[in-house]
Amino acid sequence: MTTTTTTTVTITPPLLQQQAPALQLSFDPRIQNLTKHGFLFGKKLAASMSPLLHDVVYQGLGLNWGQLRLDSDDMDLFLNLVQDPKFYGASVTMPNKVAIIPHLDYLTPECRDVGACNTLFLRDDPNTPGRRLLCGANTDVIGVRESFVQNVPNADVYENCPALVVGGGGAARSAVYALHKYLQATKIYLVNRDSNEVEAVMKECKERGYGDKLVYVESVEQAERLEGPGAIVACIPDFAPVTESEKTVRKIIEVMLVKDHKGAMLEMCYNPSPFTALGAIAEKEGWQVILGTEAMIWQGIEQDKYWTGLDASELPVAQVKEAIAARLAELSNA
Repeated sequence: MTTTTTTTVTITPPLLQQQAPALQLSFDPRIQNLTKHGFLFGKKLAASMSPLLHDVVYQGLGLNWGQLRLDSDDMDLFLNLVQDPKFYGASVTMPNKVAIIPHLDYLTPECRDVGACNTLFLRDDPNTPGRRLLCGANTDVIGVRESFVQNVPNADVYENCPALVVGGGGAARSAVYALHKYLQATKIYLVNRDSNEVEAVMKECKERGYGDKLVYVESVEQAERLEGPGAIVACIPDFAPVTESEKTVRKIIEVMLVKDHKGAMLEMCYNPSPFTALGAIAEKEGWQVILGTEAMIWQGIEQDKYWTGLDASELPVAQVKEAIAARLAELSNA
């Protein structure tokens, strides 16, 4: 099999709309030369490393595949494009993770329970020859799980212990699910500057059957009384706290970090750098810090398992890690 170096192409909606009726990706000769293509479907995609990650995988496997940036929230346009016979699947990002779900034929348990889809993959319809089913997965959950499984030598430091999730967005929901289903958290503390976001997370998780373990930690005094966590997943930007609510969140985290039990923290923030202030505090207090690039890499590897049909052991994970590290070094030196 011949390896062809793929090129990431940014696609703009007006040009795509001209081509979609004919379902032809003829607007760029580089795309025509791909055996198969996928999309990164969402908005504000310029900084995403997803196409880089997947290109490294495909080149390592000798596949002439490529993932193309589709900077759009036009669902009708996207659903036309996925009918192309050369389409293999898509990474789905904001604001399309929830909007795409009604259009899918099948959801994995993680996708259904979290209520968000970040991965579209195809399967043949057993009842209709020639028809492809649009299937949704949530590999963000797997990214959180594998960050701990692949990097923490002794699972006893986080299994059968409380866990802590910092934040209230989509990443926090995936973290809660991973900690509940896979990492055996006895309780899951939620800390966030916005109480309304926390209440929404707790309500949704309870409605979907995995919210009974959630505990909203609102004050430093409450944090001091609680058993220390073994796993922490931080899902907030690397900004210094400014408001009173942000300062309270930081103090609660610091209280948790100085407790006797030391575990592992997954710092999900990696842009512009995976080396964050919160990570530095955790490391100083004796915690193992897992960089956010690990979650990004493992969710991407899980996507390629769906798209290629191969196991993670058959994918070039080491090369992916090298490429992502090199890209981060470029950005930090820019």
